[in-house]
Amino acid sequence: MWRYAWRFYICYWGVPRLSDHLIRGGRVTDPSQGIDEIMDVMVRDGRIECIAKDIKDIKEVKEIDARGLIVCPGLIDMHVHLREPGREDEETIASGTEAAARGGFTSIACMANTKPVVDTATVVKMIKEKARDVGWVNVWPVGAMTKGLEGKELVEMGDMLKSGACAFSDDGRGVMDAEVMRRVLEYAKMFDIPMIVHAEDRNLSKKGQMNEGYYSTLLGLRPIPAEAEETMVARDILLARLTGARVHFTHVSTGGSVELIRRAKKACSNLTCDVTPHHLVLTDADLIDYNTDLKVNPPLRSKDDVKALITGLKDGTIDAIASDHAPHAPQEKECEFEYAAFGMIGLETTVSLMLTHIVGKNILSIGRLIEKMSVNPAHILKMDTHGSGSLKEGSSADITFIDTKAEVKVDRTKMASLSRNTPFNGWRLTGKAVLTMVNGNIVSGDALEKEAVKA
Repeated sequence: MWRYAWRFYICYWGVPRLSDHLIRGGRVTDPSQGIDEIMDVMVRDGRIECIAKDIKDIKEVKEIDARGLIVCPGLIDMHVHLREPGREDEETIASGTEAAARGGFTSIACMANTKPVVDTATVVKMIKEKARDVGWVNVWPVGAMTKGLEGKELVEMGDMLKSGACAFSDDGRGVMDAEVMRRVLEYAKMFDIPMIVHAEDRNLSKKGQMNEGYYSTLLGLRPIPAEAEETMVARDILLARLTGARVHFTHVSTGGSVELIRRAKKACSNLTCDVTPHHLVLTDADLIDYNTDLKVNPPLRSKDDVKALITGLKDGTIDAIASDHAPHAPQEKECEFEYAAFGMIGLETTVSLMLTHIVGKNILSIGRLIEKMSVNPAHILKMDTHGSGSLKEGSSADITFIDTKAEVKVDRTKMASLSRNTPFNGWRLTGKAVLTMVNGNIVSGDALEKEAVKA
């Protein structure tokens, strides 16, 4: 409710002074500065003023009691589908950014496969303007690499960058023609921006429903071989080497892909990649009951693939974790498996899943997790030049507060997302984001504020 009151205030009284907060006694964890200790954080005018121990009481500044909580740079989800424009029945910028805020994300990068496709500066501007009007968090549009996602004609990247695009991707399809992809990368090199690659050879994956292996045979579902991803990863590694452009492989899902990227990184500094929570905690064996909420692209892979992904996460081959939040209307999931849409929602479950299954199992420390969910995404997408991914003095006060001991039961009926296609409904998890601050304003969270100090 406060958010709408805030907008009312702005509309009738002009832009107010941003809220000032003194964050008390949290475990400040900022990998960008090598900080991990109990400290106070002073937020003034929407920016980090200072971080220190025992900051003295300040008149007329609201305090936030962060004792027992992790206080970290705002989390960033670099792979989100907001569906607006075109499929507002599945998700809108308002509902999707509210889900992000509830999930602890202060910034999100939204993908281009909307209707119309984000392939012009006009559509980029529309998304940015709508996000300013109704968004709960920072929204960074990802433009298409090719017009209409058809893999044929390049978009006007320069114009789209000026309008607010942060990267480019033909996610959902990928560029099949190697010559076109080369031209995309050569164009992108001029701007030093990442091309977010959906690695899929559709000639190999055509009409496939799930990972090729024992369970696809058992369930009688058309298979998608690991090679459908790996051949395109190999191709685009070679093209990245040829052009010198920055290539980011998104939702990497196979052990072979991880190994290809690991080897390539030894010679190429322009390669990065991310993995999704569902590819880290689920396998193709979970499809045994034909649950369509588990139908994703790339598909859930084998136990061996999951082990390889976890190894890649630990050794630094995998740079980031992204949700690939993909909302779908009920009729697109409540049907035969063959006809169901690919994708699951993830903005409101990612943090809890990673705290439970990655930090809780000692795969990563909380600092390494924050690195992969804030610092690295900010660097890859150049959001760090705008103050994201760090609590350094002068940075934007985008802050996530995490309770690592909070008990969570996933309930799809209570989610902010307009869609309900999560396979984690009913799961019990440990840890969650309890408060989200964007540009110094609390956009989601429990009541942790105290009255202003009276000096």
